[in-house]
Amino acid sequence: MSQSKVLADQLYSGEGVAANIVRIAAANILLALCAHIVIPLPFTPVPITGQTFGVLLVAVLLGARRSAVALVLYLLEGLAGLPVFQPLGIPGPARFLGPTAGYLVAYPFAAFITGWLVERGAAVTRAFKPQPTGAPLAGALLCGEAIIFLGGCTWLALGMRLGWPLALQGGALPFIPGEIIKMALIVALFGGFALFRRES
Repeated sequence: MSQSKVLADQLYSGEGVAANIVRIAAANILLALCAHIVIPLPFTPVPITGQTFGVLLVAVLLGARRSAVALVLYLLEGLAGLPVFQPLGIPGPARFLGPTAGYLVAYPFAAFITGWLVERGAAVTRAFKPQPTGAPLAGALLCGEAIIFLGGCTWLALGMRLGWPLALQGGALPFIPGEIIKMALIVALFGGFALFRRES
């Protein structure tokens, strides 16, 4: 599958290793900025952050392989102690033993699957007009969200030994409205770009 189908290649048309390094570096900066949008919640150790928005947006922009690489690099930066994660937790390797570890580990997998689905959807809609609608993109984003929350809640339930009821109550349910808003924003951004491309 040619990676020219994804949005990053339309926004920045450079080719080769250097161009991909630029895209991945830009994605890394975006992820760190999104992570620093954070709202702590008094009833759960998991805060509201912009991280999931960043992960899914990077997946849509870069596609499967490059977004997975960007997320792995992002985790390695956090592991090294760089201030790329949301600022409320302990920095460095200890973050991967804390309550948000499961979400973090799930990010590269969520990005890869979301990006893979976006690439396939782009290929179909290029072959059969009209341009992409929101429904296939929303399905890809839902799959990415499911992977993130599966990883997060599994760690809370088993790694932190909260059990599944408390893991779901503290690690998934409070965040559903916000995640719906994040996905709607990404669909709107993607749809607006597709409309601009058709009219230009």
